[in-house]
Amino acid sequence: MIAVAVIVTLLLSAGAVLALVRMVRGPSVLDRIVATDVLLAIVMVAIATEVAFTRDATGLPVLVVLSILGFVGSVSVARFAVRKGSR
Repeated sequence: MIAVAVIVTLLLSAGAVLALVRMVRGPSVLDRIVATDVLLAIVMVAIATEVAFTRDATGLPVLVVLSILGFVGSVSVARFAVRKGSR
């Protein structure tokens, strides 16, 4: 079980580093926003795996709040991009 936790941690860390690199080096604002959304998804997966490993459900409300935040953020950015692109 410890080996699985270490492998999951390494994979999530690698994904987070790649998302941070895209946030810093992204050629456009939309690339940076997508990288932020990916980083939020990685954080949510990390919390979900912690909940699964510890079998403690106290992290579930945090997951719900983060998922709503990610959805609202993605929709608002998409609406902003559509409005800006139509001019």
